[in-house]
Formats: sequence, structure tokens, C-alpha cells
Amino acid sequence: MHILLVASAFNSLTQRVLAELQDRGHTVGVELALGNDDALREAVRRHAPQLVVAPMLTTAIPEDVWTAHTCLIVHPGPPGDRGPSSLDWTLRGGVESWGVTVLEAVAEMDAGDVWAWSPLKMPPLAGKSDLYRGEVADAAVDAVLLAVERFGSGKYKPKRQKAADLAAGWRPFLKQAERRIDWATQSTESVLRQLRAADSQPGVLDELLGAQWHLHGGHPEDELRGAPGALIATRAGAICRATVDGAVWIAQLRPWRAPGSALASYKLPAVQALGDLLPVDVPEVPVPLQLPASRRTWSDIRYSEHGEHGGRNAVGVLNFSFPGGAMSTVQCRRLLEAYRFAQARPTSVLVLGGVRDFFSNGIHLNVIEAAADPAEESWANIHAMNDLVEAVLTTTDRLTVSALGGNAAAGGVMLALAADEVWCRDGAVLNPHYTLMGLHGSEYWTYTLPRRVGAAEAQRLTQSALPVSARRAVELGMAERVLQAAPEELGDEVTRLATQLAASPDLAARIAKKQAARAQDEAAKPLQQYRDEELAHMRRNFFDASEPHRALRSAFVRKEKALHTPPHVARLGLAAD
Repeated sequence: MHILLVASAFNSLTQRVLAELQDRGHTVGVELALGNDDALREAVRRHAPQLVVAPMLTTAIPEDVWTAHTCLIVHPGPPGDRGPSSLDWTLRGGVESWGVTVLEAVAEMDAGDVWAWSPLKMPPLAGKSDLYRGEVADAAVDAVLLAVERFGSGKYKPKRQKAADLAAGWRPFLKQAERRIDWATQSTESVLRQLRAADSQPGVLDELLGAQWHLHGGHPEDELRGAPGALIATRAGAICRATVDGAVWIAQLRPWRAPGSALASYKLPAVQALGDLLPVDVPEVPVPLQLPASRRTWSDIRYSEHGEHGGRNAVGVLNFSFPGGAMSTVQCRRLLEAYRFAQARPTSVLVLGGVRDFFSNGIHLNVIEAAADPAEESWANIHAMNDLVEAVLTTTDRLTVSALGGNAAAGGVMLALAADEVWCRDGAVLNPHYTLMGLHGSEYWTYTLPRRVGAAEAQRLTQSALPVSARRAVELGMAERVLQAAPEELGDEVTRLATQLAASPDLAARIAKKQAARAQDEAAKPLQQYRDEELAHMRRNFFDASEPHRALRSAFVRKEKALHTPPHVARLGLAAD
């Protein structure tokens, strides 16, 4: 079937729906709905789709389009749930179960006939964006695939929604006035619900240290205490604020900007955003890398061991989770330090990742944009990423596994490929390219990617700039395994499989073969040569004012709205391809 995806952005869910439909043999086009109805009409005419699907839409499809074509809208929420802030309201309410509905476009918002819906369990600690990319995306894909199958059969009659349910299910846009936190009265759990319902957009507008900020991210703290609302600690760039009965960690801040400001603000690690406003007497309170399981606190890097302690079957797991998947110079260096610690432990298998949501998206463009000298910070950041990837590539005394609970892009994909095996949760989307940011790329990709998929396929992947599903990644050779696990179950599944790998009778032989292959590759072309060649391109990308990267980075971090569907996306699904 030829399907046209209409979306307000080529976001994670749109990319996943695209990849999943392509994996099942459909030809799929994409058109961004950017407020130009005539452009959308022209795209529909050009594609002549059998079906239109809108995975993520913030504007209405023109009536003449949905009357001429069946248009299916993906709505986060069960049947009867309506409104533009459905997920936000639900997270504030703390429900345990929810769902995603695929319904037909009509004049009234979210009121069309239901083609399919899929239930989901609400995880207790996930924020909105994490949930959206995890359980919501899983349910959305299940519902879309079922709706497409039903439409293709020509026999299914969608279910009409009842007028009473439609009236009862409407919830309005959730405004900042209703998101406000009253630090003097609200419990930790109440504060966390409000923070998570606004993560990563729009954040919760609040006052801190005499300035207005959007707060992004919320994690509980079990030991630190202080006056409600007070800033009581920092840790790895995050800040801790006291509540009436505990405290919460906030990872990122975004300065408030008056409507109509020339430049939009963007998120930064909270400590960096505060800068000189941060009082000197606020203590940095670290936690150990091997944090006890009983602790209820925030840490972006954790290490644990499983299996036979100190024996042949021992497994080390290095979990890391950075907001948005971006890794700054400081974060890369901290992760490398943790990796060196893990290397020194007596294990035979070392797992990287293994947590829900993003694996890594490479260098931290927001931190770079905010730097006094962005080019120099870019240069430091890419070297820090390269040092980390090199450490994984040169680990030859044990097997390494990258476990992707969610999406990865650019240098984050190449970090994953540095391991001996790549395991992807079903639903993870990989974007193994740099070109949309005007970068050649580094992280030893010219070594790792062709080694896995071949030179021709590596060239296609990096130049086409299109997403790759977990299943397709295995077919291409980018990954070894697709994990059929819910986001909340991923850690246990990764540990189970890694323990099996450590107990494999051919483990020693595999490690010996790995050592020989690395030595042979190094003799043929040293890793340093790959790095030097890549960095020669990257230095020009970063420092040459005529290069496009600077403008592309600024537009990306400030989330500037696209004016048209990008050419590499607009070409999808057309006969000329």
C-alpha cells in the first residue's frame, strides 16, 4: 500500500512509524504540515496515497483532503479522550493504565470514528518525553499497524464515538498557570507529577534565584532535606530543590523569554544555566558509581555487577542516561572515567546502556551553542567522544555489548557500534548520519560502520539521512539482536542475556578471536589514522565560518520551525526513487 505520513515534525514517532511501515513492505511518503494547506494539498496530489496517516499533528488537515482521502490521526489517549494536552493531564493525574487511539479525521478535534486503539501501562517514574518515545510509541505503532491492516482489508467498519463520551472526554490546553508548583504546600510526589508532565516541553515556569526559568526533568531524592523550594545541592550539573516532605532533582533549566523575543532560549544543564547566580555555599553532593539499589535518588551514570562475582561468568553493566541523549565534554569524560572503572573490574562481559529511552545522540549541541567559543567547545566535545569510543574499541580482554533501550543518532550510533555486539529494544530508531547538521562525523565511524555494513551501505546510510528500525539494523549488520521487552523490563532482560553470554562455552575463544582481529585491523590501518582523517573534516566544519554547521546548530537548539518539508524526506515514496 502507498501511504502518506502527514506530521507537524519529523520527530521520533513519525520516524518510527515510517520505519515500521517500510519494514512491512509499504511504500511511504512524508509531508510536514507546517501551516501551508496548499503545500499539503500539492503533496497529497503528488503522492496520490491510498491512505493518509498522521502520527503527530498539531494543526488540522484541510477538509477537502480528509473528505477525499481516508486520513487517520494518532491520538495519545484511549477512545473518548480528547484535547491537545492529553498526555500532560494524564501524567498529572497519576493513572496506572492508558492507551493510544487511531481515529479518522473529521471537522471536530479527536471526534472521528475509531479504527484501532492499543492499551498501555503507565510507568511510575517516566517523564512525558521518555514515555512518549517508549510506551506511547509502542502502543501507537501497534494501533497504526492494526488500523492499516483493517483499512487494507476493505471490510472493517470503524467504531463511531458516542456524543456523551466525546463531551465528557474533552480536556483543554494545559497552560503554564496550571502547571505552577507551590513549593510551600506540594508534596514530593505532586511536584514530580507536574515536572514530568512538562518534560521535555514546555517545562514548568518557575522563579529561582531571582530569575524566571522553565524547569525540565524531575527525579526523587531520599536523603537531602531543606526549606521548601530552597536550592540545597548540586550533582553532575543537576540541582536539588527541597519540598515539604523531601526533595527533587532537576536536570535542566531554560531561561524564560518574553513572547516575541528575537532568539528562543534552550535547555542547558541546570548548574550551567544558573552560572554566577548559583550561590557558592550550595554543596556538590556526589553518589558512588555502585549506588545501592535501595537508594531513591538521581544519578546519570551507574555501575552494577551480576553473575559469578569475580569469576568467568561475571557481567558488568554501565548504565548511563543523559537528558535528550546529548553528551557534553564533561559528561563524556565522566562516562569514560566510569568505563575505566568498569574495565578494572573482574568481568568477562561489559554492557553499556541498558536503560530506557535514549542511548546517545552524540555531542551536546546546546552546551556548545552556549559556550564562549562554540568552535573550541565543539572541538573539545568531539575529542571527548572519540576518547570514549576508542576506549570501547580497544577493550580486548572481554566482550562488550551496547544495549539500546531507545533511540540513538550520529555519534551515539557510532558509540554503540564500537561494542562487539549491539542489542536494540524493538522500537529503537537509529539515525547513523551527521549530514543534516553539516558535519562529516567522527567517533571512528569510517572504521566501525563500513566494517559492519560494507562501504557502499555505509555511504548510503550516512548520506540518505533516514531512520533505521531495530529490525532493519539487524538485517544490515548494524546490530546483533532485537530485544522484545517493554521499556521498564529492558534492564532485567539485558542482564539475563548478558549473563547467558558470559556463561557461553565459547566465550574465551570469542575473546581471543576479537584480540586477533583488532591487532590485524590495527596493523592494516591504525585507529589514530581514522581519527585524524575524520577530525580534519570536523575541524573545518567547526571553525570555518563559511561552513553550514554553525547556522544549522543554532536553528536546531532553538527549535526553529522548518519552512518546508526537507528534500531528503519529501522524496520518500515517490516513483522517481
